[in-house]
Amino acid sequence: MTMTAKAIALTPPDVALDLVGPDAKVRDRRKFEISRVLGPPIVLILFVAFWQYMHESGLRAWFDKPGFLLPSPVTVVNDSFVKGLARGKLLNGVKWTAVVSLVGLGITIVLGMVLAIVMAQARWVERSFYPYLVALQAIPILAVVPIILSVFGTGMQPRLFVCVMIAFFPIVTNTLFGLQSADAGQHDLFTLRGASRWTRLWKLQVPAALPAVFTGFRISAGLSVIGAVVGEQFFRGGDKPGIGIVMEGYRQKNIYPQVYGGLILAAGLGIWFFLVFGRLSRRVVGHWYEASRKPS
Repeated sequence: MTMTAKAIALTPPDVALDLVGPDAKVRDRRKFEISRVLGPPIVLILFVAFWQYMHESGLRAWFDKPGFLLPSPVTVVNDSFVKGLARGKLLNGVKWTAVVSLVGLGITIVLGMVLAIVMAQARWVERSFYPYLVALQAIPILAVVPIILSVFGTGMQPRLFVCVMIAFFPIVTNTLFGLQSADAGQHDLFTLRGASRWTRLWKLQVPAALPAVFTGFRISAGLSVIGAVVGEQFFRGGDKPGIGIVMEGYRQKNIYPQVYGGLILAAGLGIWFFLVFGRLSRRVVGHWYEASRKPS
């Protein structure tokens, strides 16, 4: 063993990593980039292969169900996205689902952040409201569907209500956590400067809370799509059929390729929302948050 190797072996791990040099870091970075580029396509290929196997023999062998309940991936793509009539209905449906999801998410963000800010400023408000937020998160949607239907009827309003109900909790809890996680030393500095509560909120707590706030946005963005589709499954009235209504119409006619096509579009919409808020988070927060977490 050479003297350099002995020196690295006897040093603490964090120091030894620096002694290895930049080559190891470059190799790790390359491995990470390769896995990020190749990983998702490989998983997709394996998933499609498993799907094809389940269509050909697995569904009947495992669950004793007819194969038409799970059409092949080629049939789903052809019947859902190649044929013009089905493609038009599905794209129109996902358009209205996106509208409901965005409006519901916007309402949720405004209400959730206002409540979280009030809870962060007054402990008695947090203690008074938090148990009911947990209860709201724990209520099964199916249990309140008859009540929502009686109050709002059919159309857009009950779908928006379901979106807000499902997506509300993550925004409130993440925003509240971020507002309460500001550094205690910074709080002391603001106190010594005689800063008002309003100044402390907007110049200390809100900037410190931004990473947690955007984490809540990303979670609630996907949940708002789920809420919109669930609402459409149960409240089918109105002249704006979302993707859930379109899927249910095809399912009732036993036309399953378009059902799976709608499911793919709904999943893609949720992923798109997640990516948009992730990119917005990087734009707003920047790289300072990740840089501050790295050991010096």
